[in-house]
Amino acid sequence: MKILLAEDHDNLREIIEDYLVVHGYVVESFDNGEDAYYSFLTESYDLVLLDVMMPKMDGFTLCKKIREKEEIPILFITAKVQEVDQLKGYELGCDDYIIKPFFITGITC
Repeated sequence: MKILLAEDHDNLREIIEDYLVVHGYVVESFDNGEDAYYSFLTESYDLVLLDVMMPKMDGFTLCKKIREKEEIPILFITAKVQEVDQLKGYELGCDDYIIKPFFITGITC
């Protein structure tokens, strides 16, 4: 399974990527939405993990652009906790909206 990860926080991106790679996933990670989108256009992915607040292109815009092209599972991983933000994510087509901090097998992210 190949995963596209777009997260601008370096440490969190590395933790998530390392965890997924150790568990057998192929991960391509980006620190901004624009680079992630260009990779999406040229590569094939099975899952997309997006932060909302990123430079160059925010996660909401990236989700919308991806949904215009393909029905691929999209999960937001974000600190945007307002209900309006969660509803926006679902309206744009995300499959789940995970609020930071969250836990990965004993690791707080």
